[in-house]
This record gives sequence, structure tokens and C-alpha cells, in this order.
Amino acid sequence: MASSQTTQLPDARLVVTGHTPTGTSIFTSDSILPPFAPFGLESSHFTTFHASPTVPASNTAPYPTLDAVLPRCPPTGVLFCITDIQPGGSAPMHRTQSIDYAVVLSGEIVLALDGGEEKTVKAGEFMVQRGVNHAWHNRTEEVCRIACVMAGTEKIVLEDGKVLEQTVFGRKAE
Repeated sequence: MASSQTTQLPDARLVVTGHTPTGTSIFTSDSILPPFAPFGLESSHFTTFHASPTVPASNTAPYPTLDAVLPRCPPTGVLFCITDIQPGGSAPMHRTQSIDYAVVLSGEIVLALDGGEEKTVKAGEFMVQRGVNHAWHNRTEEVCRIACVMAGTEKIVLEDGKVLEQTVFGRKAE
């Protein structure tokens, strides 16, 4: 199914499983999730599939209702999402209080760090981000889709005692 947004990729399909009261495995939902585009249709799109405020997560609690917000991992939890970054698009410098396991599903992305270093990560390649201040840049003509599982972490405390706080677009998160 083609997306209703400007992205050239289809909206994400999410299949969720669960159990009957007697323990038999079942499908509990199968739906197409529209992306959240808070900065306009020509900017990054986000789709969150699951979030849990704690780990271990519950497989018996009701499936969480997911608000259309920027994907941020609960401090002691986990979050599963995708981000579509449009051709020529960027996500500004930011830091999450999480360890992020990411794979580029399509296209390619430039991962830029606050020290000025950059690496290009292509479709089928993986990243583990450990609470770093980073930006994303899509310098191609193709949409880049990144899947990410984020797990909450302890705050990073430097040798001098300075704490590296979570940031949103270069500013301390509220």
C-alpha cells in the first residue's frame, strides 16, 4: 500500500500477537500505521510500534496506545520505531538517554557526531548508538528508512562529574 505522505516508502504494517485466556497464540491486530510528520510532510516521518515503561516488558498487559510524538525511550523502558528521513533532509543534533540498536532498511544516512566526525551507513548496515550527541543527514535522492530499538540507560557521568543530559535539537530535554 502506498503512503499517503510524501515519502516514497509505504506506510508500515504492524502485526501484533497475543494469547487467548487459555494460552493459545493469536493475532491481536494487523494494521497499517500512518507516520507522524511533526515538522511537515517534506521532513522526517516517525512511526512507533511499541513502547514499554519498564524492562522486562509485560506480554500480558494491554497493548499500549501510542501517541503521535517524537520517539523517546522511557528512562527505564524500551521503544521500537522507524524513522523515514526524506531526500536532502536532516535531523538536528540530539542525544537520547538510551542505547539505540538501529538498522538502515532502505537508502543511506550520514551519521554525524558533535565532534565533527561522520560515517555513511547504507541499507543492510547496523548501528549501536550509546547515548551520543548526533545528527542525521540524508544527502541522497532516496528516502532513508531506519528501524530502531531503544533501551533506557543510566545517565552518562564523565570523570569530572558532568552529566550528559538528553537533548532535543541541541537543547536539554524537558
